[in-house]
Amino acid sequence: MPVTARTEDPEDKEGVSRMVEIKTPEQIATMRRAGLVVAAVHEATRAAAVPGATTKDLDDVAAKVIADHDAKPNFLGYGGFPGTICTSVNDVVVHGIPDRETVLKDGDIIAIDAGAIVEGWHGDAAFTCFVGTGHAPELIELSRVTEESMWAGIAAFRKGNRLEDISRAIEGYIRRQPRPASGKYGIVEDYGGHGIGTEMHMDPHLLNYVTKKRGRGIKLVPGVCLAIEPMVTLGSPHTHVMDDEWTVKSDDGSWSSHWEHTIALTEDGPLVLTSPDCGRAKLAEYGITVPADPAALT
Repeated sequence: MPVTARTEDPEDKEGVSRMVEIKTPEQIATMRRAGLVVAAVHEATRAAAVPGATTKDLDDVAAKVIADHDAKPNFLGYGGFPGTICTSVNDVVVHGIPDRETVLKDGDIIAIDAGAIVEGWHGDAAFTCFVGTGHAPELIELSRVTEESMWAGIAAFRKGNRLEDISRAIEGYIRRQPRPASGKYGIVEDYGGHGIGTEMHMDPHLLNYVTKKRGRGIKLVPGVCLAIEPMVTLGSPHTHVMDDEWTVKSDDGSWSSHWEHTIALTEDGPLVLTSPDCGRAKLAEYGITVPADPAALT
């Protein structure tokens, strides 16, 4: 069983006593199996995200991949969510519901958020995909900035750091980039990363920016697992939920990008459970050597 440990956060300005699941290496190995299913879903849905496809078509692809791996979807039925994946097109920031009416067009962008459960353990990851061709340079740069800010946050997921160090790395990377033609990048405020393990969403909540109100957050120790997921728009950071009670759009209609990985902190450093190579290539850019892949040891 995972160990549920009380976090050490004497600077928590909210006065909340948080509990965080600490995983064993064996449990992290099972989460890696779930992560590889999610990676397979990403590969298949990326290939299927072409002009003329509906978001329900992508959902069907994801459902088949998960079933073929003898895993279970963790989005389907979660709080009543009706899809296997979230499909968020253009100005939809997150939690877009797959349907037959939303037909992808040349020039669209779509964030595909997918999750899977293996033996009770969860994986969760998202990526932004370009549909067809002819995308504006600022859209390509928006996705690049969002993805790279995620990797900056992952690189800060180190033993001895605190949760805020991840938030600072994400925000700092975004703020250092040249401004887009729209004038600014909006770091979405109402949604962020989270703990993950025996449930998809667990403590701690991870902001993609720094605020004194939250304090420095939990101390990062081996066994902590997080889903790190920046969401960035080409305008306002503010969002609203549509009448379906799921779909989240930017207030000003600006298009957005969403990237996410599930990461485990081990004694030897961060292990990106939903990346095919465990994050080895990207983290090498930060001088980080990734531990051995647990899937290769079983």
